[in-house]
Amino acid sequence: MKVLIVKTSSMGDVIHTFPSVEDARRNRPEISFDWCVEEAFAGIVALHPAIGTIHTVAIRRWRKNLLDRGTWREAAGLRRALRTCGYDLVIDAQGLLKSALVAKQAAAPIAGFDRTSAREPTATLFYDRRFAVPRELHAIERTRRLFGLALGYEPDLSALVSGIQPPAGGSTFASEKNAFLLHGTSREDKKWPVGDWVETARLLVEKGITPVTTWSNQAEKAVAEAIAKAIPRTELVPKSSLAEIAALIGRSTLVIGADTGLTHLASAFGLPTVAVFLATEPGLTGPRGPFSSTLLAPPGGGIVPDAVMAEAERLLELKSQAAA
Repeated sequence: MKVLIVKTSSMGDVIHTFPSVEDARRNRPEISFDWCVEEAFAGIVALHPAIGTIHTVAIRRWRKNLLDRGTWREAAGLRRALRTCGYDLVIDAQGLLKSALVAKQAAAPIAGFDRTSAREPTATLFYDRRFAVPRELHAIERTRRLFGLALGYEPDLSALVSGIQPPAGGSTFASEKNAFLLHGTSREDKKWPVGDWVETARLLVEKGITPVTTWSNQAEKAVAEAIAKAIPRTELVPKSSLAEIAALIGRSTLVIGADTGLTHLASAFGLPTVAVFLATEPGLTGPRGPFSSTLLAPPGGGIVPDAVMAEAERLLELKSQAAA
């Protein structure tokens, strides 16, 4: 049986789908999986060994260039590629109108959430099989249940395994014990103040842990350089590809991150990960992992570095005990 997964974005949503693939591998080993995803996240999907062909879309870019011939040529190429693969089933794990339209291009039966469960009920008009999954569950559990219903098994929700491994190669750290500080995020209200990152870096150095940070745009570069200037022992990684950063995160001792996709990735790698949530509710979409923890700021309040450091030490000890 050949199944196409449609989960195009965001990075966190893509990562949340990996445990469902692991469930399917254990319960339906005869199934082969391909994936359709936004081009920016193809490298993330490639981290899972069970995924064969990765089809890419560029919906955000296509929307901006609807009258461009290149846009229609790319969309037609995707349609041909999906139909050539001859899928037995498509699982739309996103539940949006855009993902349903992508799923429809494969010309195969589509399974997805029902009207009460999908994020956009109109998407269900394109589905051949619809399943009810409570919306109050975490996104990971919702997707795991959807896969189980669509493929005919009961997922073991007591275990959470992503099945992904950090990519090999790339740079190495100068220090054996290190903590990757993921300060960059998409919204200003989700950003922890620079002073708090600096203080966290100072506390890490006191514990014999080398802070590591990087950047992907000019605003993030200013923050990363401010941390490194204030705490000279900080290792500043130059702007790098997503694959290179993923490899470095995977070799980290500890990760402290804002509400961003890379924090989800660290959790999925099974690393001790402290997520700092300031303006968003992590309840149904926050990072999940065996050594992951989320600190949520109270209304109108913040999170102090001492609290982050205390949680980091707790997770490191938990990881050490599990390895013993």
